Amino acid sequence: MMQKGGAVYILTNTRNTVLYTGVTNDLFRRVSEHRDGLNPHAFTSKYNLNRLVYYERFHSIEEAINREKQIKGKSRKKKEELINSINPKWKDLWDEIKEW
Repeated sequence: MMQKGGAVYILTNTRNTVLYTGVTNDLFRRVSEHRDGLNPHAFTSKYNLNRLVYYERFHSIEEAINREKQIKGKSRKKKEELINSINPKWKDLWDEIKEW
């Protein structure tokens, strides 16, 4: 049986004022859903969180879930450091993943 991988991601808004950390087994689909505002009552819709500024891929969804819990437990400063480590300009990484 092939194990489905996973990804942890961080979304923000155009002014980088709000951060949202999520986990998924399909990063492209999940970020698409956020960008399309599929659930108008969701936290991500409410704060217009549609810019992907960070992601990490894992071999299993369990690893991704554990990493998400780690990141969610960190301070905003630590999350900013994490984003800066791979994306110092905080550019939208959507173009990077939409080719997958």
